Amino acid sequence: MAAVGDLHCRDDQHGRFRQLIKQVNASADMLLLCGDLTDRGMIEEGKVLAEELSALRVPCAAVLGNHDYEHGQVKDICSELSKVGVHILDGDHFIFEKVLGVAGVKGFGGGFGNATLQAFGEGQTKSFVQEAVTESLKLEAALSHLDTPKKVVIMHYAPIPDTLEGENIEIRPFLGTSRLSMPIDHYGAAYVFHGHAHHGAREGKTKSGIPVFNVAMPLLTKFTPEQRFVLLEV
Repeated sequence: MAAVGDLHCRDDQHGRFRQLIKQVNASADMLLLCGDLTDRGMIEEGKVLAEELSALRVPCAAVLGNHDYEHGQVKDICSELSKVGVHILDGDHFIFEKVLGVAGVKGFGGGFGNATLQAFGEGQTKSFVQEAVTESLKLEAALSHLDTPKKVVIMHYAPIPDTLEGENIEIRPFLGTSRLSMPIDHYGAAYVFHGHAHHGAREGKTKSGIPVFNVAMPLLTKFTPEQRFVLLEV
């Protein structure tokens, strides 16, 4: 499977992903997209991305990222992508050939370990924490309904701090939360893929040893410009 996030497609980028799609068609059985599919969350950007993905010859599952929510046009963007066969996951799952289950959520921030933000004090703080809790519960629900031999998880925000190494330490709590790793460790998965951290590290592991890959395209472009996605066998 091929996995990549943070495409940040703009409405003036016709043809930008032509080579990527060609490589995926030649080397993978599935494409996983880990959020920030569009740059400003505009329907016009969604249409351009759908046009690019229309050349895809393998199944595609995706989650949205924070950029995709910017202009409140999520439903329209999802509609355009669904027309070309992209399965947008938001607390649900996609099953590939009865063997592989893909569970997906956007995720949220909130910090990690003993520094995880708690729901105490102002209502605004409680709302922020509740969003992270809700995303974690959505992922738990998606994984609990999967009984396939193999499972993978896709999200936009990071579930561990390891793949945020390289990002400014001040913003790391806003790039993910360990609340997202709890259902993964409980139900298990072969791999976890996320984006969002353009300057982070490429790999890490959850507490139970499940491999986590940061597949943000800006990060991959620095290391493997000839192949701007991660390719793994499950």
